[in-house]
Amino acid sequence: MTEQSRAADSGLAIYLRLLGYVRPYWPFFALSLLGYIIFAASQPMFPKLVDYFTTALIGDSLEPVTIWGLGEVSPSRLVFLVPLGMVFIAVFRGIGSFMGNYYLARVSLGVVHDLRVQLFNSMLILPNRFFDENNSGHLISRITYNVGGVTTAATDAIKVVVREGLTVIAVLGYLFWTNWKLTLLFIAIIPVIAGVVTITSKRFKKLSKKIQNTMGDVTHIASETITSHRVVRSFGGESYEKGRFFAASTDNTQKGLKMVKVGAVMTPTLQLIILCAMAALMYSVLYLQSTGATANTPGQLVGFLTAAGLLPKPLRQLSEVIPNIQKGIVAAWSVFELVDEQPEQDLGTKEVERAQGALEFKNLSFTYPGADKPALKNINFTAKPGEVIALVGRSGSGKTTLASLLPRFYNHNEGDILLDGIPIQDYRLPNLRKQIALVNQQIALFNDTVANNIAYGDLRDTDKEDIRLAARAAYAMEFIENLPEGFSTLVGENGVLLSGGQRQRLAIARAILKDAPLLILDEATSALDTESERHIQAALDGIMKSRTTLVIAHRLSTIENADRILVMDKGQIIESGSHDELLEKDGAYARLYRMQFQEQAKLASEEVV
Repeated sequence: MTEQSRAADSGLAIYLRLLGYVRPYWPFFALSLLGYIIFAASQPMFPKLVDYFTTALIGDSLEPVTIWGLGEVSPSRLVFLVPLGMVFIAVFRGIGSFMGNYYLARVSLGVVHDLRVQLFNSMLILPNRFFDENNSGHLISRITYNVGGVTTAATDAIKVVVREGLTVIAVLGYLFWTNWKLTLLFIAIIPVIAGVVTITSKRFKKLSKKIQNTMGDVTHIASETITSHRVVRSFGGESYEKGRFFAASTDNTQKGLKMVKVGAVMTPTLQLIILCAMAALMYSVLYLQSTGATANTPGQLVGFLTAAGLLPKPLRQLSEVIPNIQKGIVAAWSVFELVDEQPEQDLGTKEVERAQGALEFKNLSFTYPGADKPALKNINFTAKPGEVIALVGRSGSGKTTLASLLPRFYNHNEGDILLDGIPIQDYRLPNLRKQIALVNQQIALFNDTVANNIAYGDLRDTDKEDIRLAARAAYAMEFIENLPEGFSTLVGENGVLLSGGQRQRLAIARAILKDAPLLILDEATSALDTESERHIQAALDGIMKSRTTLVIAHRLSTIENADRILVMDKGQIIESGSHDELLEKDGAYARLYRMQFQEQAKLASEEVV
């Protein structure tokens, strides 16, 4: 099988899969099909009306004509019937057009909704690795631009194919019925049209892929710049971002113009072919009429030419639907590619109402996908229920990676992580994560109210008083009460309307409200001032007493009371012990502690001066 035939089979498979989304809406599709059948049936009525009109012009010298439902009618009576017939055709066609367009739009919007929802739902269960390897702009482009492009293939193209295809069939039926020999002459151009369409459709498919990729670049740059607008302005990046966006938009525009160029060449080419066939047909009609070699009346011949004149428009539209189908197939391919991505692996079967909180890391090693060196090597330690384990070390030593393995944001390569003596992969993922409350250094807030950001997800139905107690425990009430609408105040995208410390306190309140047996604090107090940190640390000390806690801390003063401190370097634990024990060893921890103590003392002296 050649590469072209494989591509054609692949395109057909994608299109058939896409049409499967139309199946739930088959009653609406059937009604739209009925409407287009009515519309197509009205098309031959017009040339027949022209036949009667010509007969009426010639006058009573001709024989009576037979009209379906009325019997034989004299040419003189056609003076009244032809105008009435025109009105009837307009009403008949209007009913069919409305039914076809309205009910197919119902199908179209339903398909877009279903695809968009399925795509979004698929994204929610994809592993972290997928988001590490794909930028958000391209993913958003798939939900917006690509799903919209799918509509053109799933429904808009069907609209043209069905409506114009039925029109062509109806008109050809009329032509064959009137004079089959002349009709055969006219349809001889179909192989030529098919050749032109085949050549251009391949070009359309290639350009469609490039256009979608460039649109993803445009979305990505815009999203990235908007999200990081403060950094852009602080570092004078406006000119750079303008240039980047201009280049991406220009590339997208150029690709779009190439597609328009191909379509602009194809359409007049097909029109030329069709009109040449019309010219040959007109010559044949005039020649046959002049020689008396046809049995058709003048009215029938004029109606025949009128019907033939109706064919170029639907044939042109049928040819123009090819690029839409190709764009839709490419868009559908990108959508289905994401839908078919393997979700997070969850083979666990065990569920517990509330874990005790005993943790054990045994010979744990982990390497990020595509990385050359392991991020963690031979990690071994245990944590009893209620113990506080602190992880310290230089940036890049593996602290956050270790914390990310516990809720299975990544699956470790070697060794085991045990929760209450059971490997964490044996737990069902939702149940495992239910046991863990997480506060990251990078706080994630949603453009929602303060209350909904604290009581997020599974906590949505929490009593308002419990939300208030959690906020008070996180020392967030002091600023919440000063907000315009208190707990009902919108915080903006990612909490942009709040300070860094306020965002962090909301995240801590969220963790307090969850009341999970395991707590992960990744630089949870990094954005707080000294006074707020003192209050928060007191609150955290309170909630850490009843649950197993992993604390990642840069400020060593905040973890002096930890049950055990693990010093990490290059993915390994190089020291372990309590604060006092590690200071006595005078090793890596002691050096870090003295370094921070000297820096703090220097800062304090500068403040005094």
